[in-house]
Amino acid sequence: MIARMKRFIPIVLILLVLFSRPPAAAGPVSSAMADTLRYAVAADSNVWFYSSESEDARLFLIPETYYVRVLSEGEVFSAVEYLVNDAPYKKVMGYCRTAALTFVDFIPARPFLRKLVTVTYSLPGAGVLSGELAGIEKTFVYYGMRYESGQLYFYVLDGDRFGYVPASAPPEFEHNDDWLSVPEDPPVSGETEPPAQGDGPTALQIVAICAVCAAAVVIAALVLRGHKRDEGDSG
Repeated sequence: MIARMKRFIPIVLILLVLFSRPPAAAGPVSSAMADTLRYAVAADSNVWFYSSESEDARLFLIPETYYVRVLSEGEVFSAVEYLVNDAPYKKVMGYCRTAALTFVDFIPARPFLRKLVTVTYSLPGAGVLSGELAGIEKTFVYYGMRYESGQLYFYVLDGDRFGYVPASAPPEFEHNDDWLSVPEDPPVSGETEPPAQGDGPTALQIVAICAVCAAAVVIAALVLRGHKRDEGDSG
């Protein structure tokens, strides 16, 4: 019986070692759906769109709370594009000051302002002849605005031509608010972080270890009882 017990002890020890090992850590999660597009928002009304990396190359102020798509981020200027090629709209590529942009980690639902503006040009001497045109209206694709010598101008697209048209007041448009970050709720007092993997056995492992220990005790008791019985029979 002693020899039989010696065979059981190594088995019990092996089971204890196996069940007491911490679970293997999960491998890194990879996502093939990760999007490479990156956007930055004009969080205020002072973000300029430039035709080149120079302060003298200002074209227009990006509409507040709207975005540019970032092509490459630089220390001073970042290469960006604004709007899309979807007639009558046309994508423009240029630069923004990196420090003026607020970069986001999501793809906005409404990144660009799609707006048409109509400008009325008054003709002098209207009303002299019956049927004389009092003015001409022209519709443009709006990109942004700027002031020059106190005069407001819109930077617009007319067919395939970009340029400025004088305006009397800034355009009205709906603002975005999706770039505003919502602070997370502070942790409740007394709460602690869950232990990291490998800090100790899990509940399932503890139950398994207890079961193995109980089985070892029963096996040992049976072996000892049989050993005593053999000694009694021999006497």
